[in-house]
Amino acid sequence: METSKKIPAVILNGFLGSGKTTLFRNLLGQSNTKDIPVCAIVNDMSELDVDGELLGTTDAVEENSSIMESIHNCLLSSDKGIEKLDQAIERLLAKHQPKLIIIETSGSCHPMPLVEYFKEQNEVQLIGVFALIDSLMLSHDFNYGEQLIPRLQQNLSNGKRDTVNLLVEQVMFCSHLFLTKSDRIEKDKLPHIASYIQQINPYASTHSLSFGRLEIEALFDLPEYDYFKVAQLVQELKPVLEAESKDDRPYNMATRVIKDDRPFHPQRLWNICHEYLDQRIYRSKGFFWLASRDKHSLLWNQVAGGISLEIIGSWRSGILEDPDNGLIEEEIIKLKEIVAQEAGRFGDRHCDLTVIGDESQVDRFTDALKSCFLTDKEIELWENGFSFEDPWPKNIVRIKNV
Repeated sequence: METSKKIPAVILNGFLGSGKTTLFRNLLGQSNTKDIPVCAIVNDMSELDVDGELLGTTDAVEENSSIMESIHNCLLSSDKGIEKLDQAIERLLAKHQPKLIIIETSGSCHPMPLVEYFKEQNEVQLIGVFALIDSLMLSHDFNYGEQLIPRLQQNLSNGKRDTVNLLVEQVMFCSHLFLTKSDRIEKDKLPHIASYIQQINPYASTHSLSFGRLEIEALFDLPEYDYFKVAQLVQELKPVLEAESKDDRPYNMATRVIKDDRPFHPQRLWNICHEYLDQRIYRSKGFFWLASRDKHSLLWNQVAGGISLEIIGSWRSGILEDPDNGLIEEEIIKLKEIVAQEAGRFGDRHCDLTVIGDESQVDRFTDALKSCFLTDKEIELWENGFSFEDPWPKNIVRIKNV
């Protein structure tokens, strides 16, 4: 009797803000335009599930939401996360026969528990563990990668585990290494970064990746993940990681959530970010609005000292307030009914942000961000048409549905 072929799976792993979601959106876009059936699993350690919402706006998921499973408010590499992963795969395969399963982990996820899980899987075959490494972060925080191994050695001699250990171990377990944001550093520095990273895992193939551009067809030529190459590493790390398996916030990481219906004061937000951001605030992301740009829903995307703003779409409330919205009367009535069901003071406008950082710093930055919301007096000014100073770039990229 012929046994059924296992479904290939690829894991997109890498530290916070390394570009996993950008790559995932690109692959999902290709699966849709090229009619390649895939299933998607996304993990976000925050309760807000920002990455899940972003992937949910792709054409592939909008056309069939059942191809995606979102696992949030836990770490995929924890005991609870592995259990949820197993359930998610079971649900997906009960409904679909995909040619590929793509899994995006949270940036704080350790790959080893996932590798061990797939080694025992009967229906799914792991063909790739991709480690995405932020070239810009390495250049700023580790002198183009030169300080990464010395920092790890210092941790080992001190019996310390932090995000440096995680970053290095993500590279150690990968089958393919992708250096992202290479367009934002000097061209002659990329080979330096690659040479230092390759010392950590000489078996991994190394690639430069810009804006998540990777042909999905290339994934189908990958062989099964080589478990033998990491067998010794698994034995060495197993006692350490078993102690972390119950923890959804390892490596002294802490997560804070900001929920508010008020807009940010643009100048105050600019000032706070320049004053309070440092490399111990690993990541903040989410959706928000500025008092000076009240028509657009914006994506906040911060990694260490860098911030980007992107337009997600238009607020329904903003569309209704626009006299030239181009809607017919029936559409306006329907839109008003939807907005009327919103709980916020400003229709569907709201701010939902996640802040991830070192326990010693995360509250300081989170509290500073909260101070940027408009006060009651400023809200009154905004409602009367007051124009707030806005130092943020005028040209903001609009996220495309892919």
